[in-house]
Amino acid sequence: MTNTLSEKYRPNKFSEIVGQNLAVDKLKAFFNSFNMGLAKKKAILLYGPAGTGKTTMAQVLAKEAGYEIFELNASDLRNRAKLDEVLKPSTLQKSLFSKGKIILVDEADGITSTEYGGLAELIALIEKTKFPMIITANDIWQQKFSLLRQKCELVPLKEVPYDIILEILKEILEKEIKNVELDLLKSIAAKSRGDLRAALNDLQSVINNNIGDVNENDIGEREKNMDIFNAMKNVFKCKTTKETTEAYDNVQMEIDQISLWLEKNIPAEYHGEDMVRAFEALSRADIFKGRIYRQQHWRFMEYQNFFLTAGISAARKVKANVESFTKYQQPTRILKIWMNNQNNAKKKTIAEKYAEYTHTSKKRAMKDFFLISLIINDASAKKLDLSEQEKDFLDEKRNSLRVAYGLNRFAEKKA
Repeated sequence: MTNTLSEKYRPNKFSEIVGQNLAVDKLKAFFNSFNMGLAKKKAILLYGPAGTGKTTMAQVLAKEAGYEIFELNASDLRNRAKLDEVLKPSTLQKSLFSKGKIILVDEADGITSTEYGGLAELIALIEKTKFPMIITANDIWQQKFSLLRQKCELVPLKEVPYDIILEILKEILEKEIKNVELDLLKSIAAKSRGDLRAALNDLQSVINNNIGDVNENDIGEREKNMDIFNAMKNVFKCKTTKETTEAYDNVQMEIDQISLWLEKNIPAEYHGEDMVRAFEALSRADIFKGRIYRQQHWRFMEYQNFFLTAGISAARKVKANVESFTKYQQPTRILKIWMNNQNNAKKKTIAEKYAEYTHTSKKRAMKDFFLISLIINDASAKKLDLSEQEKDFLDEKRNSLRVAYGLNRFAEKKA
């Protein structure tokens, strides 16, 4: 079976990895510090859009260091028992034939918080591992990953720039001795939206079809779950278009939380009158949010979204350098207050549903919420008609307890 282009031309050394110099340097620094016993964290978390080279970087590190790599796809490790069976031994046993071992947990998004501690057990294993762990994920800013973020060194990978993708496609065509029209190549590079693997797959599709009437309309746009960083970059740096209003459509984050990220990072991108206009757009979005909550006029969400996207984007009158890098920061104090309020609201609604179903008082349900959070499983959650947000809140609370128990138990053994 012939390898795909993405596999055939996968980099074998760091010098072949393009567009991710900062991430490569941080990965090397983590690996060296771990081996010298100086690393502050035992795991490094590579996160970013699909097709940016997260898995490849881990594999290249193992090759260049002469280390064995123990690779797992997190979607196969959906519960504590499976993690104990497969991953735990690899974190404790030495490599037989290599200088050392690297543990790669790929696609951590696949570990859910709803299945008996898979995510919590992974966090506990990070504490116990004797080997450096590399974890990859697309979007790590979901609430369920809060504990995982604390245990790992975080390294973002950015989308591969259009011009780099185009050059790679040209080089591969030369090596494959194939001809594809330049306009079609440009379309493939542009519509990949920074996903190099997707661009290579599209190129392979064109080559395999071996027909002359394939054009740019045959290359589909990529639908990806964008992280909040890329969404903000599209709003802050790119030209305001119809697509700007769709910037947050694939971000797995509530619109109120997105507003807090924008408020924190507008000063990093806008200055002077541009910043004034951007904050005015943000405040207008907040006005519509208030009208939505007070009057239940949900059609106003369209206006709220407009000011948070096109409104802020159009506030910039000085053209931005799209290729320049801006370090966006997570909102801290305000976000914590907001999340605490959200959690209290979820706790209250869960307690109310539990009280109604079990014929107890709401006050008693709130008092016993610690025990309630432990006994509610998937079946009882369905009977209580809990929302996905309420189930995620319970999962996060249970995971915190499991991690705390696991780490305390480990500490007792060491003592």
